[in-house]
Amino acid sequence: MPDKPHDYCGIFGVYDHSDAALLTYYGLHALQHRGQESAGIVTSYFDDEKGRYVMPMHKDFGLVLSVFDDSKIFKRELKGRNAIGHNRYSTSGSSKNPANIQPFRVHHKNGNLAIGHNGNLTNARKLRERFTEEGVLFQSTSDTELILHLISHSDKDTPLEQVLDGLRQIEGAYCLVIMTDDKLIAVRDPNGFRPLALGTIDGSYTVASETCAFDIIGAEYQRDVEPGEVVVIDRNSDGEQQLQTFQLDAKEGTTSSQCIFEYVYFSRPDSKIFGENVDKIRRNLGKYLAKEHPMDEVLSYADAKKSPIVISVPDSSNTAAMGYAHESEMAGFDCRYEIGLIRNHYVGRTFISPGQKSREQKVRTKFNTVAGVLEGRSVIIVDDSIVRGTTSRYLVEMIRAANPLEIHFLVSSPPITHPCFYGMDFPSPEELIANRFNRDIDAIAEEIGVDSVRYLSADGLVNAVQESNDSPHQYCTACFTGNYPVPVDFDVEKEENEMV
Repeated sequence: MPDKPHDYCGIFGVYDHSDAALLTYYGLHALQHRGQESAGIVTSYFDDEKGRYVMPMHKDFGLVLSVFDDSKIFKRELKGRNAIGHNRYSTSGSSKNPANIQPFRVHHKNGNLAIGHNGNLTNARKLRERFTEEGVLFQSTSDTELILHLISHSDKDTPLEQVLDGLRQIEGAYCLVIMTDDKLIAVRDPNGFRPLALGTIDGSYTVASETCAFDIIGAEYQRDVEPGEVVVIDRNSDGEQQLQTFQLDAKEGTTSSQCIFEYVYFSRPDSKIFGENVDKIRRNLGKYLAKEHPMDEVLSYADAKKSPIVISVPDSSNTAAMGYAHESEMAGFDCRYEIGLIRNHYVGRTFISPGQKSREQKVRTKFNTVAGVLEGRSVIIVDDSIVRGTTSRYLVEMIRAANPLEIHFLVSSPPITHPCFYGMDFPSPEELIANRFNRDIDAIAEEIGVDSVRYLSADGLVNAVQESNDSPHQYCTACFTGNYPVPVDFDVEKEENEMV
């Protein structure tokens, strides 16, 4: 099992561009970190021979580069000037079902409809029970299919009204790209859990989970899709491209609740998330970590001549580690940031070495130590999170073998103690090391084999993020605090609703 939380998807869309499918391909490649099990693209165009719109589609298991490894796919199959794409990560088991690969595409009474979804519906069970009673047959185990049924079963008059009618019946955390025959629709849930950005390229609109997808194609970031906003992109009666917006209302008693873990781990550091640069915020996390846990309180040997080193667990904690080291230097400590761990970037999630027998071997195929940097030094490891703790323990064993003077483990987020129901894949509570040891940092330190463990506080995390923001936002911290901003049906097993 993975020892880091996973986001469930990356989504991308582009409207009215001659290279719509190709731009979507590059956008998905930039969003590969958000989903690595399958990928797909759907396009739309009017077929003169058939006299109607058609939506060709290509999707399969694997990384983007392998799913679309034949350039002929874009010339022969994925025609059209509108396109949406999807990278997927799923729960164990359901990943084997090809019916769950997105985007989904259906043909109904008012034309074609395709959808890509990032998030998790908290009222999925009630909706599924309702449709089951009505005799609806399901092709997948994904809650995304429920959205399609809500739209296609709507009794509203136009495709747009049907889409809006369906969206007003769902609850939870979601970002969507929806394509009708002649429209591209981008949707962000009223609480704004997951990120979604709007950009332009060559006079055409594009949307993506992260702005790094715009950078790869040379698109310009315009703004975020706001919480509860439904952005509809199409052409007016004069044939000019237009953008209209509609608003979905948040559930009574709930507020904007952007996922703070997007900053901690999920998003790429070169992205702008919720309107802020991820790299900037991660550096601030390291800065706050240094303020809460200064080196003279961390190290067993306070002698500055020991010249302690700060290393990261590459790659997501690199920036936070640099922030911690810089802030410590500014406070007068004789320390520096060093590269003590090297990551092998050519090992995929499905890598299996011949004769592989243990998780430890998996870790060794992904990481190696720089022994000369570590030997005889006081080592402070900075990581973004500890989930189960198994990978941390193996990394510490590798570092111990390089004969450091001491090892301390600092985490740029609070202890993860609760599961997420808003689009992240966390283990069950009993598997979370901080929950299992009841937040006892001494017990956690002993379990992973370090001299000490220290976490950034929940208040420190929120303050570090808000200090970096130009305008105040509300954030979801449920995985750290257990305070769920939108009601969750805890009686439902998490695996019952296939998250996407």
